Amino acid sequence: MKLDITAIILTYNEELHIRRCLENVCPMVKKVFVIDSPSTDNTVAICNEFDNVEVVVHKYPGNQAEQFNWTLDNVKIDTEWILRLDADEYLLPELVEELCNRVPSLPIDVAGIEFKRRHIFMGKWVKRGIYPVIMMRMFRRGKGRYDARLMDEHIALSEGHSIVFENDFCDHSLINVSDYCRKHINYAEREACEVLDEEFALSSHIDTSLTLGVQAQEKHKKKGTYNKLPLFWRSFAYFCYRYFVKGAFLDGKEGFLFAFLQGWWYRTLVDAKIYECKKACGDNPEAIKKYIAEHWGIKI
Repeated sequence: MKLDITAIILTYNEELHIRRCLENVCPMVKKVFVIDSPSTDNTVAICNEFDNVEVVVHKYPGNQAEQFNWTLDNVKIDTEWILRLDADEYLLPELVEELCNRVPSLPIDVAGIEFKRRHIFMGKWVKRGIYPVIMMRMFRRGKGRYDARLMDEHIALSEGHSIVFENDFCDHSLINVSDYCRKHINYAEREACEVLDEEFALSSHIDTSLTLGVQAQEKHKKKGTYNKLPLFWRSFAYFCYRYFVKGAFLDGKEGFLFAFLQGWWYRTLVDAKIYECKKACGDNPEAIKKYIAEHWGIKI
């Protein structure tokens, strides 16, 4: 049974993942829009094999939130619900069944649906450390969009409220560790921009009229507290919290690597970027904005 849902997937060179994602989601939704950046591999060719998939090419503006919101403003969507997925994600069968059973009868004041995300790292579900991450990934047409962040962006609602479904979707990247680290270098620059923006009020891009999901609100509050802690020490403390307190050590080598790379190493890299920028610019907001544009290619 196809639900009254349009799925939106943002892509750039995702031939490794896109077939798995489309085979998972196409049978249950009426339409899939793949917004391509554009890719130079076989991503588009694979998408064209599916009857209910339409590829729209739009140059990547520099962050996921802006690309997704552009899609909402420029692509004709006729369904009641919109589902947001990354190419390396898929819904577990239990979640598909829950969607089929619950979505058609949801009351009209429910405008968003939050799912539990499980991370599959190096082929293993890392059950401890940060699971479950609860994210709003479905919303009624016209009632949601991304908050305009460079990093750690979340779907937010303009009206109504959200509910949390019981079952999971998976973040399951197939890229190797080298590519994983290279990808996180870019993430670190955007994350550093967010931290510097918060400290020096470099922009006013957050729309306070939108309502985030409960866990997303809590996450932003916790990040605000984390960002007030001393550079470098905080990344070590975060790793210890995930690995020892939250029990990631019980997930073996994969648990260690995930906590180390995504926690300690990545968060240290963010701090290194912040330190590098402040060392060059001091506390001068205009100099910081210029540095970010010239060295990281990000305009604030």
